[in-house]
Amino acid sequence: MSVTPVPTSDLYDEHGEFLAVCATRFRRFGGRGLFAGPVRTVTCHEDNALVRELVNTPGDGAVLVVDGGGSLRTALTGDLIAGAAHANGWAGMIVNGAVRDSVALGGLDLGILALGTVPRKSGKTGAGAVDEPVTIGGVTFRPGDVVHADDDGVVLLPAGPHEA
Repeated sequence: MSVTPVPTSDLYDEHGEFLAVCATRFRRFGGRGLFAGPVRTVTCHEDNALVRELVNTPGDGAVLVVDGGGSLRTALTGDLIAGAAHANGWAGMIVNGAVRDSVALGGLDLGILALGTVPRKSGKTGAGAVDEPVTIGGVTFRPGDVVHADDDGVVLLPAGPHEA
């Protein structure tokens, strides 16, 4: 499902408090500054095997929200994983953790937001979960919700009613 990205400030003006606004301050690393799409999620801690596996499947315009627990000790994506995401039609990645190969990431037409950079590779055990709700910056991202991101922040339009 392709989603037309809309600047987050415009979405807030239109939807107000119905729109969930992520309090985490991400930095932009990808070449695409405005991106949007349906949410897919990965939960992992200093291990990017599930991220690599998922981005090597058709993205269909989705945004991968990766909850790495905020760790800046190891990178959860770099040029190879982000390149695979781009090649497979993902709209972007939002990483609650670190990335590496930041210069190469900036050359990709892919939205990439993360907390920071570190050159250290992550583990490859496959620990974690795919397509489970993740909460980052006070917002719970569920598969199927629609996320919009730009240099002003990350906002979420819930797909429908959810249990608290």
